[in-house]
Amino acid sequence: MLGYFGIRAALTAAGLNDWTATLEPLCRQRLSPAAHGDLSRWREAVGALPYLKRSDPTLNDDVIRLGRPVPDQARRIVASTLQTLAPWRKGPFEICGVTVDAEWRSHLKWNRVRDHLHPLAGRRVLDVGSGNGYYALRMAGVGAGSVIGIDPTLLYVAQFAALRHFAPTVPVQVLPLRLHELPPESRAFDTTFSMGVLYHQRSPIDHLRQLRGTLRPGGQLVLETLFLPGGTACAFTPPDRYARMKNVWLLPTVTELETWLARSGFRDIAVVDESQTTIDEQRSTDWMPFESLAEALDPAQPDRTIEGWPAPRRVVATATVP
Repeated sequence: MLGYFGIRAALTAAGLNDWTATLEPLCRQRLSPAAHGDLSRWREAVGALPYLKRSDPTLNDDVIRLGRPVPDQARRIVASTLQTLAPWRKGPFEICGVTVDAEWRSHLKWNRVRDHLHPLAGRRVLDVGSGNGYYALRMAGVGAGSVIGIDPTLLYVAQFAALRHFAPTVPVQVLPLRLHELPPESRAFDTTFSMGVLYHQRSPIDHLRQLRGTLRPGGQLVLETLFLPGGTACAFTPPDRYARMKNVWLLPTVTELETWLARSGFRDIAVVDESQTTIDEQRSTDWMPFESLAEALDPAQPDRTIEGWPAPRRVVATATVP
């Protein structure tokens, strides 16, 4: 453990006490010192964050704000500590007056999604591939009763630990788990999000069926993924990389994605947004100084990737479980 959350308490708060016996040992194993060579460094970074008088977080603005602004010396400590947890992929955040300008301006995606959600007030929510919890915190900001985020990348779990340090009472937790490790067919959630995950799955149909199994009857799936332009029902597998990403397995057209959802048992399928990702939304910053979208596009044809594929386009679809 990073010394920042109690898995048992998180599951109890979400009303999932019966999951503890299975998931708590798994999470503890993932967060043991032997699990990752940088885990001790990240734990020290989280432990170095100052304890301040508690203040209410701001979760409903584009920039999530946590902690009160602090004097210059303390702000420099906060900034250097948070930089230890770089790269920051999702954001933006303002923490004790320090602006974390992440690679993704994630509020743009949230703004495309939020008006198409079933009301989240009081609902139990699952956020699959939650990263550092930006979207999960936005869900709490609109009243979700509890949000369980899962992500196997330990750096993102550590980043969430740093965020939650300044907002310990928010009903959100990010656990170092994968979707298939949750109890199968639990029907435990009112709303399940899977954003930016499907195209990384070798078997997208299996992923969709697992998502369906997390939802109670009438529950809503919110799915965001890459798609290829075209009106036919088909999907393509890049032979090597897509936009420099090696772990992209299947890119469907929107029509094919609707077929996948229907064949996976979803109903009330609605495509609510289509957009092309821009270098204004995804870019390198001081908090994520590595190559980003600009380097993945053909400089002579920016509507194509450097591999010759159509540039990244993203679709948001919603559906319900009968």
